[in-house]
Amino acid sequence: MPVHYHILFWIFSVLLLVAGFGRTYQNYGQAFYFVSFLLPVAMGTSYFFNYYLVPSYLFQRRIIRFTVYLLYTIVISLLLQMIVITIAFIVIANYNYGSLNPLMSNIFVLFIAVYVLVLLKAFILLYLRIQRSDSKISKLEKNVAQLEEGSITVRSNRNFEHLLLKEILYLESFGDYVKIHTRDRVVTTRKNISDLDESLPYSFIRIHRSFIVNRDCIERYSSSEVHVNNIDLPISRTYKKQVLDLLNSD
Repeated sequence: MPVHYHILFWIFSVLLLVAGFGRTYQNYGQAFYFVSFLLPVAMGTSYFFNYYLVPSYLFQRRIIRFTVYLLYTIVISLLLQMIVITIAFIVIANYNYGSLNPLMSNIFVLFIAVYVLVLLKAFILLYLRIQRSDSKISKLEKNVAQLEEGSITVRSNRNFEHLLLKEILYLESFGDYVKIHTRDRVVTTRKNISDLDESLPYSFIRIHRSFIVNRDCIERYSSSEVHVNNIDLPISRTYKKQVLDLLNSD
C-alpha cells in the first residue's frame, strides 16, 4: 500500500472520528483534541492486526494462534483506550467529569470506533491484494500464452518487439535496462533482468548476474565460461554449480 494511501486513510479517519465525537455537543475542538490521543491506539492496533497477525497467522491458516493473539490484542487495546480516557479526563476535562463528552468516556464506543478503522483498513488491504493477484494472474497467463507459441514481447524505444525464443542467443544486463541479443539484431528494453529471467522458459539459464543464455545456442562451455555465437560469456561463482549441473545433464 503506497505511503500516500496511508496518509489519506488516516486523515479520513481523523475527520470521521472528530465528526462523530464532536457532533453530540457541537464541540469539535474538544473532539479533535481527544482524537489526537486516540489515534495512536487506532494506528498501532490497525498496523499490528493487518501487517502482522493477518499475514503471519490467518493467511498461514494458523487459526488457533491467530485467535489467541487477537484476544491479546483486543485486551491490550482496551487497556490503552482506558489510558486515553484517563488522559482526556485530566488534560481535556481538567478533572471535571461533567465537562467531558460522554462518548469519550464510553469504553464500548471507543472499542467500536477503533475496530471499525482496523476492519476498514483490512478490507482496503484485502481489495488491493486481490487486485494485485488478478494483475499477476493476467500477466502470467499472457506469458504462458507467449511461451506456448515460443515468443516473448518486450518494449523497446516506445515500440513492442515480438521476439521468437529460438532466435534469442543471450540477454545482457546494463543496470536498469537489458540488451537482448538475437541472431540478427540487438533489442534494448528498460526492464530488470531478474524479471525477464522469471518469464523465460527452462531452456534459458542464468549464468551471471548480468547474463542469461539460451542453452540451445551454447556451442561449448567450461567451468568458467560459455561460448555463444563466437562470444565467451562468464559464469559467475554464484551460478556455477547450478549452470554446470544443468549443462552436464544434457
